[in-house]
Amino acid sequence: MEYLTELIIMIISEFLIIGLFGFIRKQKKGKLKTIFIIILWLMFIWTMNLIMQILFQNTNINPFIFEQLVSVEASMMPVAVLFLGIIFSKPKMKFKWYHCIVFIIPIITIILTITNNNHNLMMVEYSKNYTEIKWGPYFTIHSIYSYICMFIGIAYIISYSLKNSGFFSKQSILILIGTLIPVIINILAIFSKLNMSSYIMPISYSITVVFFALSIFKFKVLSLTPIALQRIVDRISDSYIVINEDNVITDFNKTLLVTLKIKDENVRNKNIFDFISKYGINTNQIQKALIKSKNSNETERFEIKIEKVNKYFTVEINTIKQKEEFLGILMLFKDITQHKEDMQTIQKNQDILVERERLASLGQMIGGIAHNLKTPIMSISGAAEGLNELIREYELSIDNPQVNSEDHHAIVKDMDEWIKKIRNYTEYMSDIITAVKGQAVNFADEEQQDFTVGELVKHVTILMKHELKNAIVYLNSQINCREDIEIKGNINSLVQVINNMISNAIQAYKGEPEKNIDMIINTEQNNVIITIRDYGPGLPQQVKDKLFKEMVTTKGKNGTGLGLYMSYSNIRAHFSGDITFNSETSKGTEFNIIIPIKMYKRN
Repeated sequence: MEYLTELIIMIISEFLIIGLFGFIRKQKKGKLKTIFIIILWLMFIWTMNLIMQILFQNTNINPFIFEQLVSVEASMMPVAVLFLGIIFSKPKMKFKWYHCIVFIIPIITIILTITNNNHNLMMVEYSKNYTEIKWGPYFTIHSIYSYICMFIGIAYIISYSLKNSGFFSKQSILILIGTLIPVIINILAIFSKLNMSSYIMPISYSITVVFFALSIFKFKVLSLTPIALQRIVDRISDSYIVINEDNVITDFNKTLLVTLKIKDENVRNKNIFDFISKYGINTNQIQKALIKSKNSNETERFEIKIEKVNKYFTVEINTIKQKEEFLGILMLFKDITQHKEDMQTIQKNQDILVERERLASLGQMIGGIAHNLKTPIMSISGAAEGLNELIREYELSIDNPQVNSEDHHAIVKDMDEWIKKIRNYTEYMSDIITAVKGQAVNFADEEQQDFTVGELVKHVTILMKHELKNAIVYLNSQINCREDIEIKGNINSLVQVINNMISNAIQAYKGEPEKNIDMIINTEQNNVIITIRDYGPGLPQQVKDKLFKEMVTTKGKNGTGLGLYMSYSNIRAHFSGDITFNSETSKGTEFNIIIPIKMYKRN
């Protein structure tokens, strides 16, 4: 009965090895595949020799002959396990000639086993039962060396199994158990703890093959994906946490430990809410996001700040499923601290650039303010002198009998005309002061107010009058809509944008006088469209490609490129509008400012 049981077990082991051969041969080429095929060959020959030993045990053939043949496989198996561990943990390792040193002891073992009848160094007395074998003096050396090889191989596997915990823990455990089985059985056999036949070792290795097979068929562990993937995720800049359905952290990468300045034991197997609460993160926000992600299978994304490390993160929460079966949650923490700091720096620099642009524009207006105010002041001064003359004339006529009522009415009429002129001049001065005051305030002022198309045109005309006059360029204003149409926003910001475009149009003529610029205002689909058109040389193609996307200028060292860039940003951000352009060589350039209409004023 024992004979038949051993034979059946050995045959099953052989078929298992043959089946595994077929599977492994289909895998991609690699060192791990090669070493595993070598192990399968060793086990196949080892098992086949033992089957022959069982079949011929009742014949005149000496069973020790098969034992001598088995010594080749049994001696090489520990070295194969050593290389399995090395290749598993260091797949890119290149083997050198001196690595062959590890084969010295196995080769000596094979030679001494084959020639054992001449010296009995390997075995004094052979027996099928381990407890009855009398070992020779060299067997101790062979055993110690074999254990060292196997333990080193196992150490490599254990080390990298720990690194591949979480997603890969089941696979690693299977490999670990499969590797330990022959070692434990061998130790028990040597120290006579079990009464085992000599066939127990190959059977134990067959069990190892079963565990490896489970790893291959179910988890595909013999691919380099687990270790390679772990190394990749450890090197990425983003941190991640994997939690199971009980909200327990099962996996994470090295980046998380470095970013939060914590140790492995502070994370692994911890409840996610207990973990994040230590860092001042809103647990309610995380909980809601987890529930929503589970129910919708969609990515949940939000920003948090971890005060403990003074860093900002974008958190992405995704469900992990396999064939619609929920496996867990992946929480990805993207460190956006540098991005936040960069944005703050950009905003600060942008504010400085905007202020410089505003001051430069204001400086251009200062020259026109004196001229714009000088004319009405001179006119008011002349009107005042005319009124003084009329006052003196009227005073002399009071007691003059020759002055009749018609003369008095004539004097009053002249005085009234001078007063009307003064009133017009003062209104004009008031408009200038209002327009200049608006442009003198902070350009970043976001105060929202309602203003009409007529008021907008009036501000632009006043502020650009002097620059247009100096350049001898004419602004042709054409309003093809109702002037009482209202726009919501900051009128001073919009005036700044339009004035910048008109100034660009003036400069496009490069000092040539007697040129025209059109400012046309239309309405279309509840939008006010303000068109600024010149008839200059047009924009170069390289400028067109970058316009509104970055700061670009055609003015060389005299231009910052900020005007149109900030104009576009201003219209988009503060008016919910848009700016388009069309430019043709030698035909000119046209900019269209598109702004939503707020409402119509009542008639």
